[in-house]
Amino acid sequence: MLAACLLAVVACAPPEPVRIGFLGGLSGRVADLGIGGRNGAILAVELRNQQGGIDGRPIELIAEDDQQDAEVARKAADRLLARGVEAVIGPMTSAMALVVLPQFNTAGIPLISPTATTNALTALDDQFFRVVAPTAAHVFKSAEHYFRQGGVRRVVLVCDLRNKAYSESWANDFRQAFEGMGGQVVDEASIDSGDSLAALAASILASKPDGVVIISNSVDTALLIQQIRMRDSEVRIGTAEWAATERLIELGGRAVEGVVVAQYVDRESTAPAYQAFLRAYRQRFSHEPGFPGLTAFDATNVALDAIAARSSGQTLKQALLAHGRFAGAQSPIDIDGNGDARRDTFLSAIHDGRFKSLY
Repeated sequence: MLAACLLAVVACAPPEPVRIGFLGGLSGRVADLGIGGRNGAILAVELRNQQGGIDGRPIELIAEDDQQDAEVARKAADRLLARGVEAVIGPMTSAMALVVLPQFNTAGIPLISPTATTNALTALDDQFFRVVAPTAAHVFKSAEHYFRQGGVRRVVLVCDLRNKAYSESWANDFRQAFEGMGGQVVDEASIDSGDSLAALAASILASKPDGVVIISNSVDTALLIQQIRMRDSEVRIGTAEWAATERLIELGGRAVEGVVVAQYVDRESTAPAYQAFLRAYRQRFSHEPGFPGLTAFDATNVALDAIAARSSGQTLKQALLAHGRFAGAQSPIDIDGNGDARRDTFLSAIHDGRFKSLY
């Protein structure tokens, strides 16, 4: 009789959830990237649960804040692994991805980054996957625009030292492409915590460039552009993809008008899946998803699709590689045998307080 009761209890117990993690910077002055990413992951999980989860199992998202600090990130990764997650979406920066990847390699758990593009993680047989292309695959587009359409010949590059894995990768690829066309990188400057942005702006303009390209977060990029514009209203200014959130426009105001901004998202896409995503995201969170929300939404769906398709005895890494092509909100996401993605980027310019596509 007791055994029968126990069997009845077990039969009525809810199924064990599928647990996935999110790891990104959710606090601090540049948390817009992590918050957008977390919200994109939340939306993907909620929509999948509305469809019944995976094989009747609900999906549980466990979010951790890496605070863009190496030691904090390692401890957050340990907590996620201790919870038995099947995959982790994140981190949102290349620097943090390099920090925590060894833990996931040891555990055999995939780390699927929405936005980490450093070349240092390219073509490796590891647990790292991404849904955007490494910098070597897309920075040429920015360099070509500045040289051919913008008429820029002498440029200063400004790199954020707090995410060197990304900013130096982007800068090196830009330099190679730009100088290959006949342009000249006349100086390289750096942003670090505690720097005087006024002094940095003066230093950047001292070499009399006709272009400045800033490879930093949205907050410091906006504030630095304000300082540059106070001193020079004509020099052409552009940014890498990292700065391309709504925070850049909110903080930059009139100073960022006309700035060329590289994007991981085609903001004028009419793809039905993207329009449905936009509506759902805006309704759920009451703000724009930008590129962090979109790429994290895609990364989460990549993880969930691979978990759903995994066959008996197959690891999730094997399932991800076997699947290869995944549906993205804007376009298919093709992941190669090393977990690297092929995906386009887009150029926009800020006009009337909005990102406007250039092509």
